[in-house]
Amino acid sequence: MTHEKLVAFIRTSTRDVFTTMLGLELTDGEPFIKEEAPAPTDGVLALIGLAGRWAGSGTFSCTAPTAMRLASQLLMQSYEAIDEEVLDAVGEITNMVIGNVKTALEEELGPMGLSIPTVIYGRNFTTRSIGHSKWTVVPFHLDTEIIEVHLCLAPSKDPAPLRIQKDHPAAVLSIE
Repeated sequence: MTHEKLVAFIRTSTRDVFTTMLGLELTDGEPFIKEEAPAPTDGVLALIGLAGRWAGSGTFSCTAPTAMRLASQLLMQSYEAIDEEVLDAVGEITNMVIGNVKTALEEELGPMGLSIPTVIYGRNFTTRSIGHSKWTVVPFHLDTEIIEVHLCLAPSKDPAPLRIQKDHPAAVLSIE
């Protein structure tokens, strides 16, 4: 799986979700590959695990004001602070974006599972994956704000057939 294909899948999926579900238009930023551990960050970050013959993680991140705006667009009511509904909305948007990416990936990589999103909000936090793979980072501009979608994907060490059970998450995420 190439960086360019991942970027194309992420751009298409993210634009589709923002246009159809939120009524918002995004402009593309310059995608890049990130090899080092992420630096401390602020705002809202949602993580989802991917599992199958290829496995990894996807993230969606934005500032707190952007998270409130996205929740307002999705839920059609105004939010002036980060609360459980805003965090749930960011988790749902992440689920739709990474879920659409997963569907595109499955055409080339076979069946994949998707975990339930984990949403983090705060200041000066760091996330780290146990694996040491490269991250494809695709930034988008929403007016003056930046939204980033990150995807880390690598062949599984244990390529056993995927058995998806709706009651159990298909991946485990580690956050420090």
